[in-house]
Formats: sequence, structure tokens, C-alpha cells
Amino acid sequence: MGTLCDAQRKVDHWTMSCGKLLEDIREEKQMDGAGRINNEFRFFLSCDINLPVTFRVEALDGEPSPASSNSVLDEWHSVPELYVECSLYIDGVLFGLPTRTRLASVEKPYRWNELITLSAKYRDLTVDAQLALTVWDVSLPRQEVAVGGATLILFNSRKQQLKTGKQKLRLWHGREADGSVPTTTPGKVPKLERGEIERLEKLVNKFERGQLPHMDWLDRLAFKRIEKMKLEESKRTGKTNLHLIVDLRSFEHPVAFQELGTPLPTQTPNFSAGNLDLVTVWDPEVGRQNPSENKQLKLARSVARGVIDRDLKPNSSEKKEIQKILKHPPTRILSGDERQLMWKFRYSLKSDKRALTKFLRCVDWSDAQEAKQALDLMRKWAPIDIADALELLSPVFESEEVRAYAVTVLERADDEEFRCYLLQLVQALRYERSDNSHLTFFLVQRAVQNAELASFLRWYVAVELHPSYARRFYCIYDILEDVLKKTPSGEKQWQNMVRQTELTAQLCSIMRDVKQARGGTKKMIEKLRQLLSGLLSELTYFDKPISLPLDPKIMITGIIPSESSIFKSSLHPLRLTFRTETGGKCQIIFKKGDDMRQDQLVIQMVSLMDRLLKLENLDLKLTPYKVLATAQDEGMVEFIPSTSLAQVLNDHKTIISYFQQYHPDEHGPFGITAACLETFIRSCAGYCVIMYILGVGDRHLDNLLLTKDGRLFHIDFGFILGRDPKPFPPPMKLCKEMVEAMGGAESEHYGRFKSFCCEAYNILRKSSNLILNLFHLMAGANIPDIASDSEKGILKIQEKFRLDLDDEEAVQFFQSLINDSVSALFPQMVEMAHRWAQYWR
Repeated sequence: MGTLCDAQRKVDHWTMSCGKLLEDIREEKQMDGAGRINNEFRFFLSCDINLPVTFRVEALDGEPSPASSNSVLDEWHSVPELYVECSLYIDGVLFGLPTRTRLASVEKPYRWNELITLSAKYRDLTVDAQLALTVWDVSLPRQEVAVGGATLILFNSRKQQLKTGKQKLRLWHGREADGSVPTTTPGKVPKLERGEIERLEKLVNKFERGQLPHMDWLDRLAFKRIEKMKLEESKRTGKTNLHLIVDLRSFEHPVAFQELGTPLPTQTPNFSAGNLDLVTVWDPEVGRQNPSENKQLKLARSVARGVIDRDLKPNSSEKKEIQKILKHPPTRILSGDERQLMWKFRYSLKSDKRALTKFLRCVDWSDAQEAKQALDLMRKWAPIDIADALELLSPVFESEEVRAYAVTVLERADDEEFRCYLLQLVQALRYERSDNSHLTFFLVQRAVQNAELASFLRWYVAVELHPSYARRFYCIYDILEDVLKKTPSGEKQWQNMVRQTELTAQLCSIMRDVKQARGGTKKMIEKLRQLLSGLLSELTYFDKPISLPLDPKIMITGIIPSESSIFKSSLHPLRLTFRTETGGKCQIIFKKGDDMRQDQLVIQMVSLMDRLLKLENLDLKLTPYKVLATAQDEGMVEFIPSTSLAQVLNDHKTIISYFQQYHPDEHGPFGITAACLETFIRSCAGYCVIMYILGVGDRHLDNLLLTKDGRLFHIDFGFILGRDPKPFPPPMKLCKEMVEAMGGAESEHYGRFKSFCCEAYNILRKSSNLILNLFHLMAGANIPDIASDSEKGILKIQEKFRLDLDDEEAVQFFQSLINDSVSALFPQMVEMAHRWAQYWR
């Protein structure tokens, strides 16, 4: 017994003092950098790291005390649903958009284990940059409750070194994380408030990061003792702390804070004998503009303002250079010589509508006299196209007069064209300098004239509402509400929108209840129909018709329980059949727990490209089904009766056999009607081109669907802009079964397919500026594959257009892409592996 007591005392002594001793020794070694450790100068500067800020949200640690009146978790019902909202604050101001994790599972501890990628890069961070992390519970009906929040400062305050590895943050019960400086919700307990438990937690964190030595037998005893001490402390105080565990990104060397463009603090390296390591010396002039060149530029423009030769014309070589500049994509930054050339011949370029955006890019807006001259000239310029007007609404242009001019150009668009750009115009509100901007009132004005546009505007804005970053969106939301309520018809329209919101909230509640049913998908479907026929019978027959959020032209009157079902997938989306006011039916898919905004963007682009192709008399039989995000983790999708290509091949062996069942024609090609084959060929061509341009990844036979009339279309756009979970993906999804359905690689039908592809590619290349500008406006929308690196994503799309080629060269290029896609062997192996995985699943 005495031996055991002595061992216990030794464990306690190690727990209390060993970690502290090692920490002091480590700090002394780091302070002694000149002689031993830091003489190698191996570190990174934060301003040099052009990578997005990433970290992993792992789990929620700890259980709330039932006796605590401040614990929000006491009010949970049996199935809590938690997610973590992650925001980055720089100098107390929100940077970019918050990012949400998925909903946590019901098992405890609540785990997410989700990698979060923010739009900010490490080079953007300041010494006061901090992460604000809030755990929210959405299990309560129609409200989100803050479980607790914590703020993590990314740089060590004393060493100004980037924190890495696992961090255990104490949550402030019932409070949202505060990103102000100084924060009121620090995840690390201040020194003055630290007790023995907090000191031990800090040592445990260091132990988990590998900063303390491991000794298995002693570690087990120590952790057992720590848990016992924590339990005794919670019993004594009657309070249990919740902790959020996050894992920050680690680098090969320490990352020291350094602002972009700031000289490195001078240090005198102490070279030991024989040390021949290279030392990087900071040059403060690197990356800065040449002052003599800036002076020359100002003098040249000053002379031009004094004695202006309005009839000055460029010579032949200057004309060629100007034409080259005008062909630059909107992503291209003009060089100093190019800017000077555009300014010099600005008066001779007034009649060329393509030149205005390039001219405005070369203006020095900090020079009041030059800015005034540019604005006067802008008003006299030849009217520009709507694609160029969208470029003027990007964050590149801050002048309110320039942005107001862009709005006047957009007024020329009819409702159909305006609808194509509405999603991006809402996002452009982020870059306005005032709440009551011309763009805000323009959007409201167009919305009140068209009920369909008003409904979509309201949903696009509602998805972006959040207290910490949505001032512009709250402003337009309030203005739209006020304007609509001033007229009887507008008041009725607004009430209809409110009922749409109530409907989506009820559908979310149904999904939560249905997920509790045990016994698989069958039991869930029974539970769904039971709810619709019993407790929620008011959803089967509405008091008044409601316009369908997905398509406001359709008025729905209730849900048909017997024709509603649930898909067999991890999120268990609902397939709902609604009655319509005209006596018909419409089917939608409702998802909860998935961000639908990326799918919404892709389908919008498919619709736009379909319109551009049809304007050139090329109908490729596309199927741009409707998608609407009703929140950042929920949304609706139009249900198109169809069958996956994998299922078609499994049941019928070939695509032609499938068509023969529904469209037989013994005199037609391959025993089917010519119209059915033509539809299939055209739709294959259209989606091959569009999916290639958008860089859609993760293409397999389960997300290629086929309708009975021959239309092929794609679904599930979780990977775009070149991202793909599969190795070595082909340029486009064109499997051998699709080629065989056209008669093989030597058939005339396959030749027409390639002809349609090349024609569509060249048509869409003509509208490259429009598509690039639309994606540029979406850069701040926090859509996963854009937010990770918006500049890189837009450049990837630009690269797909191959603007360096003429039309003939583009045809040859695209034909080679088709050949590469058909002959690629590795994707066939991956597809086979995917089919086997689906079979065993």
C-alpha cells in the first residue's frame, strides 16, 4: 500500500511540474537563438505564404452540467443537431464570409472532423487576426441557438509566430464568438483567470502537439489523474466547461508574422565556424513600382491634360498594340506601357465600345483631376455591352459614378436576360460603397415590376443574411419589404413570400422527425406519409395557394402524401409531389444539410449557355433543371423523371436497347426514331462542352441521367473548376457506351456529334468575357470551389476557352480533347471500380 501511495504522489508531482519545467527549458533554448537553434534562420514569413487559411474542426469535448441555468444544451430535445460557424476577423473586422461545417452526428462526443478552407490567405493575415468559432444548435423549431463560442488568435502574442497543431478552445456558454480586438470570448483562458485545471489543459495541448516527451505508462496514470481532478473541480463548482477541438495547419518550419511590403526587422546573424548556410536578406524595394517610372507617367498625363490633341490618332504599330489590348480577357492586368497607350489615345477610342473598360482600368483614381476627366469622357463613350457593364460592377472598380453608369447599361436588359444575371448582381452588392446604392434601388425597382424576379431576389438575399457580414443584404431586404408593402398587390406578394419561408421551415422539421425513424429508408417513407396524413395534414391542403419557390409561376395547393418519398442516401432528401392550382402536379427534391449554392451556380451557367447557343440557332436539347438554395445548408431541386446511365446499362446492356423500349422504329437508325437519336447526340455534345468549360469533376455513370425522349444531362456538382476526387480524370465524360449508341467512332452520327461540340465551343468562346465576369462577381459568395482560391478558379475557366486560338485552331483543339476522352484507359478502370463499390454498397 505504501508503494502505491508513493507512486501516486510521483504521478501528481509529474503532472504539476514536469510539463512546466520542459516548457521553461524550451523557451530558454529559443531565447538563445544566436548561438544554437536560430542560427540556421529556417523559418517562413507569413507574407510569403500564398495559400488559403485552412484548419480542421474536430469535435466538441465535454458535457454541460444540468444544474447550470446558463447552459443552452439543457433545452435540447432528444436529437441535437450541431454545426460550427467559422469566421476570420482581421483587426476586428470580418474578412470574407463565414463557413459552416456539416451537422454533427448524434453520437457523443459530437464530431465533425471537417476541413475548413477560408477565402483569406496567410499572406493577408495581420498580427491581430483571429478565428471566431461558434457552435450552433438547430434542433429547436424555427430557430438557431448558440451553444457557445470562442475566439482563437492565430499568432502568438509574444513571439508573433503562427500557431499550429491541435488547439483546445474553451467555449463561452450561450454566446456567439466575438471577433473584436480585444475579444470578449477568448478560447484561451487569460493568465489571471487560470487555475490548476487550465494550466493542466495547456500542458495536455502541448503534449498532443508533440511538444512534450511521451512515456506511455506514466502518461496513462497522469491522464487518469487529470480526469479525476477535472471531475472533482466540476462537482465543487457545479460548472462543466465545453471545449472545441480544432487542428491548425502545420508547416515544415515556423511561420513568423510579417506584413506584405514591410521591411524585415534587422538581425545580425551569428555564424558559427564552418556554417555556410545562405541567409535571405530582406530588400524593402522588391515588388515596389519604379519611382522614376511613376514620375514619368504623371508628367506625361499632366502634359496631355494641358495641351490636348483631341485628333491624335495611333499609327499602324500602335493600332495593332491597342487591338491586342482590347482582346485581353477581363482578368488581365494592364502593364504600365499598355495603360499609357490607352490613356494617350482615349479620345480616338471613344467610338469603340470594347475600349471603355480597358480605359477605366488605366485611370489613376487617386488623382482628382484625372478621375474627373475620365468620368466626363465615360459619359460620351459609345454604349457598351451588358457583359462589360458587369465587369464595371466587380471589386476592381470602386468609383460610385462608374458603378452607377454600369447600372444604367443594365437597364436595357429585358426580364429574361436580367434573370440570367440576377444571382451575380445580388453578389455585386458586396462591393458597393453605400447601402443605398444605385444597384440596390435598380434591383428593387425591377423586382417590384415582376413577381417572379421579386421572389428570386428575396431568396438570393435571404441566403446571405447574417448579422456579422450582411449589412448590404439586410438593407436591400428591408427596402424590398417596404416597397412591396406600400401597395395592396405588393403586400399580398410579400405575404406569399413569408408563407414560402414557413413552408421550407416545415419541410426541415419533417426531415428531422423522419430521420428518427428506425428501420431504413422504407420506415422513413412510412413515417413521412404518416406525418403528412396526420399531424401535418395542413400541408396536404393549403388554406391559400403558394407560389413554388423553385418556380414562382407555379401555384401549389398541397402535398400528395402517397406520391411523396425519400431517396436512399446519407442526407435522405425528400421527393415531394405537389398539387398545382391548375389541377396538375409538380415534383421537387428538398435537401437539408447540403450547401446547394454551388449546384445553383452551375445550373445557372448551363441555362445561360443554353440561351447563348439558341441565340446562334443551335439547340442542343439541354436540361437546365431548376435549383434554389433556400439557406446555406438547404435547398430545392426540380425533379426530372429519368434513369441514371449506370442503371440503364445494368438493365438494358446498351443505350440503344433502352431507347428501343420507348421509341421503337424499325425504319429508323438502330431501330429507334431519328428524333430520339438526334436529341441524344445533341444533348451529349452540349454537356460535354459545358462540363469541360466549367471544369466539373467526379463524373461517373450514376450522375449522368437519361430521359425517355433521349435527353442526357448531368447532376451533382460537388466538384467544379478542375477539382476532381478521382486521379487522372479525362477532359470530359464521354464513355464508350455513349459512342456506341451513336454508331461507333467511324459513324456519321458520331461525326455530327463532334461537329456540334466544336460549333458550341466556338459560340461560347465569343461570350468568354461575359462568363468570366459573372464568375468574378461570385468570388465573395463563399461557394466552396470558388472561395478556396477565386483568382485561380477564374483563371482555370479562362484557360479552358483557349482565347489564344482562332476558330479553326479551336476546332482542332477540341477534336483532340474528344479523342483523348474516348481513348483514356484509366478513367474506364476508375469507373469499373466505382461500379463495384456501388454494387457492394
